[in-house]
Formats: sequence, structure tokens, C-alpha cells
Amino acid sequence: MKSLFREVLRRRLGQISLFTLLALYLTALFAGFLATQPVNQQNLDATYHPPTRITWHDGGLAVRAYRLVDRSGPHYEVVPDQYHRVRLFAPGFDYKLLGLVPLKRHLLQAESPEARLYLLGSDSTGRCVFSRLVYGSRVSLTIGLIGITITLFLGLIVGGLSGYFGGKIDFFAMRGVEFLMAVPSLYLLLALRSVLAPRFSSDQMFIVIVIILSLIGWAGAARVLRGMSLSLRRRQFVLAAESMGQSPLRILRLHILPNLASYLLVAATLSIPGYILGEAALSFLGLGIAEPASSWGLMLSQAQNIKIFMLNFWWLLTPGAAIFVTVIAFNLLGDVLRDVVDPRMKTQ
Repeated sequence: MKSLFREVLRRRLGQISLFTLLALYLTALFAGFLATQPVNQQNLDATYHPPTRITWHDGGLAVRAYRLVDRSGPHYEVVPDQYHRVRLFAPGFDYKLLGLVPLKRHLLQAESPEARLYLLGSDSTGRCVFSRLVYGSRVSLTIGLIGITITLFLGLIVGGLSGYFGGKIDFFAMRGVEFLMAVPSLYLLLALRSVLAPRFSSDQMFIVIVIILSLIGWAGAARVLRGMSLSLRRRQFVLAAESMGQSPLRILRLHILPNLASYLLVAATLSIPGYILGEAALSFLGLGIAEPASSWGLMLSQAQNIKIFMLNFWWLLTPGAAIFVTVIAFNLLGDVLRDVVDPRMKTQ
């Protein structure tokens, strides 16, 4: 694993993708510390507020003051020669670091309660887009990791066992997999969401979305892993282990699984973007994460307003940019891992 990590870091695309994903997941991990306001704090006097300008003034960081000049727009303008001091690591609203440690220190906080610190502007109810973006990254980034873990676990159990044992186990397992693959994924997705949604609250909807996406995605992984297990089943080292009387469980753990590890790693990095996009699509259609929670897909759903495009409120589309960067980073990392693992796929 260490040598694989070194090989990835030797490639420029591997470095870019790894550090991009590291920055994204650190943002999700320390969302409370990075957020400038509570995620659902509304201010109806500052709807569609533009991103505030942070400048250097009188020997320290400061934010420009704004005033509302046209409420119908709304339209704001900078107040000349009026600044509010911004402090680093200053106390603010309460949050829990890693969901466990109660803290109130934040990276940036305005010193004056009258200051409007909107790093990426505000939405239709005056909520800070930046704060919702960093809190939403927890859902959008975590859903891919949990989803692909469940998918590959189910695929490994079903595909690995059916490929190794064959016979009736293989027949019934593959017929079930083919049935799931024959059902159109979009309709199955919507049907499962409609059946499960009334039974769960908005806070529990995250788990529901993970379960739905995992139930849809594991069949394809099981079929691929079954084929790889069939191939490994006839290899000399597996036959030698069987002749020595090793149990099937030990053979699967010591001989089959290690030879599937490289595929599992590459498949995981290439499949995670699918889960992120799946959650975004469901939330965009109003079938995913619901208020008061926050996710990138939900934020995009709330931004589908002609007023936003007509008046150029571009900051409300930043969740789309975050999704784009995350998906590209995972795809680049998957391509690099594939090239490292498979010598025939190497590119210079």
C-alpha cells in the first residue's frame, strides 16, 4: 500500500487529485470551524447579499460595509470609508468539532455584530452560502464513501462467494444480480425513495439515500467480482491451498481477497463520483436531502430560480462548482490508480 501511495504521488495528476480531495475532506471535517455563521441562520434584511470584500485596513483584516439601495433587486452597494474589523480564531457561535468536542472558535469572525460576513454571499432567506457549502460538504462527500463501502462489501460477498463455490450458489446469486440490473435504475431509485421517505425524518434521510444508492449499485460490482473470482479459483496457488486442506474461508481471506484489492481500490475511486452525483440529482429533484439539513444538491435545487440567472447571483451556483471539482478529482485519482496497478494501462 505504501508503494502504491508513492507511485501515485510521483505523478502530477495523482498529486493534484490527492491534495484536492484532502482539502475537500478537511473542509468537511472542520466545517464548524470554517463556517462564519450558523448553517440555518436567516437574515431577511440581507437576502441575495453579494460576497463581502475582505481587505487590509488599519493594520488588520476588515470587511467592507454594504447598504441596500434597491429592495426589489435586491441591489447592494459598498459604503465608502466604512469597515468592520475581522478577527482570526475569534469566538462565535457554538459547534462541536468532529461532532464530539464543543467549541466556539472560528477561523474568521466579524468583530461588530452589525457586520455582514458573507464570503460567498447569501441566499433568498439571507443564509450564508459559504457556511451552507462547507456544512453541505459533509453530506455530499461522506455519502460517496459510505455508499461505495456498502456496495463493494455486498458485491464482494455475493460475487466472491458465487465465483469461488460455483454451482447452485453461483446460479441463484447471478440470477438475482441480473434481475436487479434489468430494472431501470432511475425508476427503482424513485420507487425506493417514495416508499422509504414517509418513514424517516429529514435528519434520517441521509441514511435512506445511502441505502438506496447502495442497493442499486452493488449488482454490477458483484458481477465483475464473480468473474475475477472464477479466474482466481483456477490459479495454482489456490489449488495448492485447497490440496493442503485449508478452509474455504481462509482461502478467500488469504488468497482471493488480496488479489481483488487492486480492483476494489480503483473501482472505489471511480465509483464514488456516481454516488455524489446521485445524491445531487435526488436533492435537485426534491427527493433527496431535505431542510434543515444542507447538501450541495439541495443548494442547487434551491437556486433553480430565473431571478438568480437574470440578476447574476452567481454565488448561488458555487455548489455546482464544488461537485464538478470533486468528481474530476476522483476520476483523475481513479485513472492514476488504474495506470499504477495495471502495467498495460500506463501512460507517461
